[in-house]
Amino acid sequence: MSPSASPPPTVADVVAELERCYPPAWAEEWDRVGLVLGEPSAPVRRVACVVDVVPETVAEALAAGADMIVAHHPLLLRGVSSVAATTYKGRIVHQLIRNDVALYVAHTNADTANPGVSDALAARFGLTGLRPLHPAPAGSAAAGDGRGIGRIGELPTPLTLAELTRRAAAVLPATAWGVRAAGDPDRTVRTLAVSGGSGDSFLAAATAAGVDAFLTADLRHHPAGEHLAAGGPALLDAAHWATERPWLDDLAGHLRAALGVETTVSDLDTDPWTVHATAPAADDKERDREG
Repeated sequence: MSPSASPPPTVADVVAELERCYPPAWAEEWDRVGLVLGEPSAPVRRVACVVDVVPETVAEALAAGADMIVAHHPLLLRGVSSVAATTYKGRIVHQLIRNDVALYVAHTNADTANPGVSDALAARFGLTGLRPLHPAPAGSAAAGDGRGIGRIGELPTPLTLAELTRRAAAVLPATAWGVRAAGDPDRTVRTLAVSGGSGDSFLAAATAAGVDAFLTADLRHHPAGEHLAAGGPALLDAAHWATERPWLDDLAGHLRAALGVETTVSDLDTDPWTVHATAPAADDKERDREG
């Protein structure tokens, strides 16, 4: 480092900037966000941004020379009594400590923020006139200024549900899961609600908002079926990882601009589903028999 060069930010500096953008008080009560491990005084020259803290993304971060990982999903969401290296998560903790890599988590506080996880998802579709799908409750720490879970906006041009499903598959990161839709394929969609991650609990909010379609992840058979039977908006179900990965670009760009650190963004697909197959169409089966 030259005499005139500024020292790199510390872990504490990165934490302060993250908590300015995503205050821990905005997280849900059940969530576990903030600094998981790392010396506050340690210098940070490179930050790795990931959705999931798994062996593959940790290996990627170490190979890139990262001093800190910022993750969306908590590594230690539920209480533990041991982080022994004989356990899956314990091995990750030991590996990070041995390599002097700090770990920070921004989860539902980043979901609620404006801009946050769902803003990045909405941008992939060019949505305008954004507003929260589920606004932060009045009186809560996050209330006001457009904060809340999910976003509602207008598509640049109306699309049928079938067209929108193909668009979603094109603009979201590719996964074996892909994108599936429920509803009339010819239904016109002008207003779209999106929510990064699991969105089952916001089906009623999407109906109340009067949107034409709702895109999220982890939709279940019975809630989705009952929602459609009650006249709710069409549904698009994408892989959980794919709906949250777009936010990493915004996160990395902000840390570069605010702190001057180098950043890497993980494109490793951490969605657990790795194979997708569909039965051949009836005419294909007939041709197979004839051949």
